[in-house]
Amino acid sequence: MPSLTDLREVVDVIIGVDTHVHTHSAAIVEAGTGGVLDEITVEATADGYARLVEFADEHAVLRAWAIEGTGGHGAGLARHLASREEIVVELDRPERAHRRNGAKSDPLDAVRAAREALSRARLGTPRGGGDRQALSVLLAARRSAVQASTDAQRQVFSLVIAAPEQIRDRFRGHKLPAMILIASRLRVQAGWDVETLSTVTALRSLARRAQALTQEAAEHEKAILAIVRSWRPDLLAQPGVGPIVAATVLCAWSHPGRIHSEAAFAMLAGVAPIPANSGQVTTRHRLNRYGDRQLNRALHTIVLSRIRHHDNTREYVTRRTTEGKTPREIKRCLKRYVARDIYRLLEHHPDQANA
Repeated sequence: MPSLTDLREVVDVIIGVDTHVHTHSAAIVEAGTGGVLDEITVEATADGYARLVEFADEHAVLRAWAIEGTGGHGAGLARHLASREEIVVELDRPERAHRRNGAKSDPLDAVRAAREALSRARLGTPRGGGDRQALSVLLAARRSAVQASTDAQRQVFSLVIAAPEQIRDRFRGHKLPAMILIASRLRVQAGWDVETLSTVTALRSLARRAQALTQEAAEHEKAILAIVRSWRPDLLAQPGVGPIVAATVLCAWSHPGRIHSEAAFAMLAGVAPIPANSGQVTTRHRLNRYGDRQLNRALHTIVLSRIRHHDNTREYVTRRTTEGKTPREIKRCLKRYVARDIYRLLEHHPDQANA
């Protein structure tokens, strides 16, 4: 879909949709006046999506859809509309209007979504499916497995600290990985008191859980690597970019043209400095704590890797240090540069087809 800046130039109506698990509420708003023409609520099913399209056909052919949560509750509807080549505007982070007396309802939210799409200076399209969606679900599953494994390992360490001495002796002098292996091989012995028996049982269970989750995370990472290699292997060739970082970047970027500039990509990543000028002071900026924090973390990982292993980056750090910049300020600058380079690579690669 081409980049849009003003829906009123290309459509007669905008259809705002407030999405929920079981139902979707839609409101048709006239593009020229902002007036509400009609409203409907349907079930969040294939039949419901078809009914929404029929509902839209009753009012106008030149139309666009403004949907909240195209990556969540509205994913099914967004896919249905994409298959029909409808214009869909993404409103994942709507700027909620002030509600007089706390007024709120699904139809009202649908109207607000439509009017907000009409008022926005820049409009975003939904993230793509295919490879991007596959990476998204694998990253989520891996992230969950890594977190759960880390929690289990911490619990093993805590239990060992407070374990009866005869159990604690087996772990003395070992690092955490070795402690997990030892705990997974513990055997229950006859004659133990209830405290020792319970401690050993818990240690073995937690250790085996941590091992299983670690193996699961490794399998997810292997699948992620295969998709990234088949889709954008050029990204893996960049210094400091591994499969998890590459997948995170691709999930945020999605497809060519979705993010209109490298400055917008930097803002999405939370690495674009925010002006904080006052009076005659025009060089003051503050830290941007907004945007996609997973993408921000991925860029931070790239920067840390390049500082350690990339000669050009190390030379840059040395030069900026002599100029009086702090390590934190240097990293912020590097993250902005990395965002620019990654965006240009993604947008101008000769093979930009998204599966």
